[in-house]
Amino acid sequence: MFERKDKSAVSIIGGEDGPTSVFVVGPHDKKTFRTKVRDNIYKNKRRKAAGKIYAEPHTLKELIKYAEDNYDLAEVDFEDERYIEQRNGAKESFILKYKPELLGDMRNIERPDMTDEESVKDFLAKIKARSDMAAKIPDSEIPMDFHIYEIRIDGGLLEMEIDYIWNEFGISYSGDKKAVKCLQKISKDLYIYYGVSEEDIEEKTERYSALLVALSE
Repeated sequence: MFERKDKSAVSIIGGEDGPTSVFVVGPHDKKTFRTKVRDNIYKNKRRKAAGKIYAEPHTLKELIKYAEDNYDLAEVDFEDERYIEQRNGAKESFILKYKPELLGDMRNIERPDMTDEESVKDFLAKIKARSDMAAKIPDSEIPMDFHIYEIRIDGGLLEMEIDYIWNEFGISYSGDKKAVKCLQKISKDLYIYYGVSEEDIEEKTERYSALLVALSE
């Protein structure tokens, strides 16, 4: 996040390992007392959660079987527009993460001068060009076995994105307040079942971090 003279700011989310979004936000001041208290509470939750994590991993196939047995799980059709869009985004992320050399000079895009509108526009144009380039890379160069599973409840939707080749797993959910609270519990349950290995714990891998975040919510 970068501060400007008018106290507004522009924040770039992503860009290194996947699609990028740019957000213009309001005044960026020092943390308030309430924010500091909230941050300390979250840190304490993470510390307590870390102490409860132990090695009991399951495979992605086992996770899906568990979700099918315990929730109303359905798979999104491969022809669905939502699936196609999210698969393209995942493909770009996997290329950046595992095979960045396929993008040549486009793998590293310099961040713009956030006070210069033209610089930001040029940055976004390059991000778009990289996404288009990634989409055209043959599947043989970056093989995928990508699936989207969903759990629908009244007022809400939970999505699980899984790639069995790259062993990638992520959850997102949205809905009204009551639904989000329920879906948050389901998400936590799924992350706990997926679990972590001793290696994940020792090396603090992405899989470990995802479980830690889920337990801290």
